[in-house]
Amino acid sequence: MPYTPQPPAYNRAALAPGILGALVLLFGLAFADWYTYVQYAVSILALILCVFAWQAKSRWWLAGLVPIAVLWNPIWPLPGLTPVLPLLSLAAAAVFVVAGLTIKIPADTRR
Repeated sequence: MPYTPQPPAYNRAALAPGILGALVLLFGLAFADWYTYVQYAVSILALILCVFAWQAKSRWWLAGLVPIAVLWNPIWPLPGLTPVLPLLSLAAAAVFVVAGLTIKIPADTRR
């Protein structure tokens, strides 16, 4: 009997935004002149990962992703973050990568 490959039971849609978010955060550490654009990108990518975490029923990731979206929010910036920003950026980059690797969204089998 020949082997018929089965479609995966899940997909990793959060992997690309997770890695991209980490790269943008590291880019923001190197280029402070572009920091407003970094804030927009990081907050949007964090919210995208929140949606994927909700879909995957991994809602405990929201505890790490929602604060990232709030701290890097360019519309209502929080004062006093400048001294701790490099450390926060590295921690947020780690959250982005680990969340992107571990969030698995169940595949739609209705196709």
